[in-house]
Amino acid sequence: MVGLFKYPKRRLKKLLKEGEYDEAIEFGKRLESEYHDDSDFMFIMGSVYFIVEDAKKALPYFEKSFQLNNTDVETLTLKTNVHLALQQKDEAIDCCKIILKLQPKNSEAQTLLDELENL
Repeated sequence: MVGLFKYPKRRLKKLLKEGEYDEAIEFGKRLESEYHDDSDFMFIMGSVYFIVEDAKKALPYFEKSFQLNNTDVETLTLKTNVHLALQQKDEAIDCCKIILKLQPKNSEAQTLLDELENL
């Protein structure tokens, strides 16, 4: 049990896995000043907010996570989904294009890009 307090990101992931979203958000907020430059932490926090369907709060976390690790396709994929949830078509298109630069054979991003561009 000591390890969870020694490794706060591990505890945050555990809360998320157990579905303790409110507790994860509160715990994450307390850690944020210490982990504001940690892309993994930002990704986890964005994921918690996305799971509880608060896309508006999730977006800055995914943006910061991607800013810190700009080759992470998983972050970009979730960021794309947040933009879609917020009905931000142009931003979602931009994310798809970046994903395809990083992974030219990403069929999911290509299909979504084709759909969005034909709307």
